[in-house]
Amino acid sequence: KTTGLFHVDPPKQGRPPTTLADSREMRGSNSNASWAFALGACLFAVAGLMGLSSTQNNGAMLQTSLAVSNARLATRCVRPMPRSGRSVAAHAGMSARKSFASHLGLRSLSDKSDACEYLTCRNPYVQSQCARSCERSVDAQARAQSKRVVGVSASKNTVAAGSKSSHGYDYDVLIIGCGVGGHGAALHAVQQGLKVGVVGGHDVGGTCVNRGCVPSKALLAAAGELHKLKAQDHMAALGITSGPVAFDRQKIADHANNLASTIRSNLKRSLEAIGVDIIHGKGTLVDSNTVEIGLPGRIDIEGSVTAKDIIIATGSVPAVPPGIEIDNDRVFTSDKALKLESLPEWIAIIGSGYIGLEFADVYTALGVQVTLIEALPNLMPGFDAEIRRLAQRVLVDGKKSVDYHTNVFATKVTPTTFGGVEIELTDASTKEIKDVLEVDAVMVATGRRPYTEGLGLENLGIETLRGGFIAVNDKMQVISKNGETLDNVYAIGDANGKYMLAHAASAQGISAIENIMGREHIVNHRNVPAACFTHPEISFVGVDEETARKEAEEGGYADKIGVAKTSFKGNSKALAMKEPDGMAKMIYRKDTGEILGMHIMGIHSADLIHEASNAMTAGQSLYDLRMMVHAHPTVAEVLDELFKHADLEHVANPEMAPAMAMA
Repeated sequence: KTTGLFHVDPPKQGRPPTTLADSREMRGSNSNASWAFALGACLFAVAGLMGLSSTQNNGAMLQTSLAVSNARLATRCVRPMPRSGRSVAAHAGMSARKSFASHLGLRSLSDKSDACEYLTCRNPYVQSQCARSCERSVDAQARAQSKRVVGVSASKNTVAAGSKSSHGYDYDVLIIGCGVGGHGAALHAVQQGLKVGVVGGHDVGGTCVNRGCVPSKALLAAAGELHKLKAQDHMAALGITSGPVAFDRQKIADHANNLASTIRSNLKRSLEAIGVDIIHGKGTLVDSNTVEIGLPGRIDIEGSVTAKDIIIATGSVPAVPPGIEIDNDRVFTSDKALKLESLPEWIAIIGSGYIGLEFADVYTALGVQVTLIEALPNLMPGFDAEIRRLAQRVLVDGKKSVDYHTNVFATKVTPTTFGGVEIELTDASTKEIKDVLEVDAVMVATGRRPYTEGLGLENLGIETLRGGFIAVNDKMQVISKNGETLDNVYAIGDANGKYMLAHAASAQGISAIENIMGREHIVNHRNVPAACFTHPEISFVGVDEETARKEAEEGGYADKIGVAKTSFKGNSKALAMKEPDGMAKMIYRKDTGEILGMHIMGIHSADLIHEASNAMTAGQSLYDLRMMVHAHPTVAEVLDELFKHADLEHVANPEMAPAMAMA
């Protein structure tokens, strides 16, 4: 049927839910709905983390789940229809804000705020610190003007979600952006009985699925196998004789592309299966309840939708420092590199954070010489110092095909007439030209910047922070340039810059929905794990040792900080696999048993870190964890050893002692 400007494909049977009562009735009459919902989410998560070993099987499983669900869970895909008298040119021609590089000069890098901007998204620690610094500035301005509105209005807390449709809005919640953050918010909103629309159907999956963590893991999976096969000493130690190793670059590239396509389809189906409207086009905020829909070059996509609450989840794009011009031929970002269209003999990677390290791993496996260029004094900024030293020894110094330059800026990158690229390196301290390199290609991996241009933020009185981030409070509600809280407008994921990881965006989306429902919720970003999928992997959660000791000194408990370490060389499973390179390090409080940080480098560390992060989130202390049982022999015993050998002040949990005495 046709409703206003939009054409809605009706379900094969029945009708789509329009109120909370309808949604509950639908779920009550269909016991398979929750099963399909859970399976869809599970498949997406498993595929993203494990590389989707059999994409066809997973696709078949999802189709089965959809077939089991009855027709009331059929697709409701919204396609804007043309409207006469309205021009899309206004959307396409919206002036963008000043670019990331245009207002940053090398001479200003001594300023901490400018350094924060230059290091945008390089790694979670730097990003989080910089974003919070900017947010504190906004908060201070708000307090000075005494205009800040705290919390959610009482009327919002008492309004039933089902009654929102009767207010005349098209949706209870409209999400601008269809990446992992928007997906997580949509799933949770439907669980709460809300009517949900997602704008951005032309890019389902967003950065992570299409141009980030998903396809990169396909490339890394191939790289991991190549590293093993090429390591003849390693294979010989296992009793295997390996010969010359060959690979097909195009088939590896196809694997990455096919994986992204499969996960994108799974993601879309999981939303369709629970009745989420997927709106094709780009969303522009008109006011706090209205979003204009358009798409440059498409006159058939035009219109507007309304919602009681709006969530901005637009993700990010690669950040390019000043002096570098991307030509997507010899100078490119990770977006281009993921396509693996060619393999240069020698490539320089500017940036040694997550993105730079992972691509260095891929390129070296494929026989490419790699030079890492880092602006800070050390490679891998943001990692714990001890883990960083070990990682550099194994991943960089231990490979003949990798070299590096630190404490230098790539101030000028120029393609030459002879098919190469010339890089001018400037000393970060003296600002003098230090060296000039000539390589075959350059990949810029200096992090990412939020995609917030052209959203119409100015229509709501929103002014972005340095670097383009949207200021939000702990509830993910947007803060205007006057310091006022917009009660019904939220920003999650890379758009707010609190922690630029896909799973953090999903957590923030769920938190935003909780706050929309009137249940106050705040994400503790210190308990969100992070991982770098090199070979071996690196992962961490919480703070590093330096930060922990500094905070303890300021808090008056410096003598209570404990550090426990263990090596993978003592783990039976790691030795059986001939993968002894690695260590685990835990920072904790001796008195309370609280884990402050966990840092791991070694095989499967990206999986191991969740035991620590979940324990931290659940408030479990080492007094609890050291009583847990781990299967033997497993790599998980690395953490078991840390838990059991922590130097705690008490034999038993001091909080439980009074109860035990009474018993």
